[in-house]
Amino acid sequence: MTETVTPTAALPVPIPTTDPRVARAIELIWREAELLDRKAYEAWDALYTDDGFYVIPIDPEAERFDDILNMVYDDARMRRMRVARMTEGYAIAAVDAARTVRTVSRFVPESVSDDQVVVRSAQVLVAYKRENHDLWAADLVHRIRLSPDGPAGDRIVQKIVRLVDSESAVPAAGFLL
Repeated sequence: MTETVTPTAALPVPIPTTDPRVARAIELIWREAELLDRKAYEAWDALYTDDGFYVIPIDPEAERFDDILNMVYDDARMRRMRVARMTEGYAIAAVDAARTVRTVSRFVPESVSDDQVVVRSAQVLVAYKRENHDLWAADLVHRIRLSPDGPAGDRIVQKIVRLVDSESAVPAAGFLL
């Protein structure tokens, strides 16, 4: 039997993760994960630009977040308020917060320029609290603004956390994703 194969459109050439600009973005994403696991929330907030957003949408297909219901849609003011709740010890979630270990991997650069990198990745987070382990899985999108002064000045413009179960009932976390 003869099989007919129809040619498909050529796939775009992927942007290599070895590109120095992409490598800088990945290093920043890993640093962010480390700070969150250590509960260094003030240092985490300092990784964001003043116009940056931290978003956890409910709708897995959402592309705009300012006019829909989200689990989290934090600009600089809301991030600082969230950090204050997590660090001042008054919120029960902060007092009895879970210990977390997260892995961020499967980096796929979407776009790269000399001043900005957009990277998709996967995050698996294990949270331990009261003798129980919880698993949180998400697809991430980070928009990183590269500093002309080098990696120390690179900042997060936007982080989108798309939980795999975002449309289901999600328990209160007591930690940042």
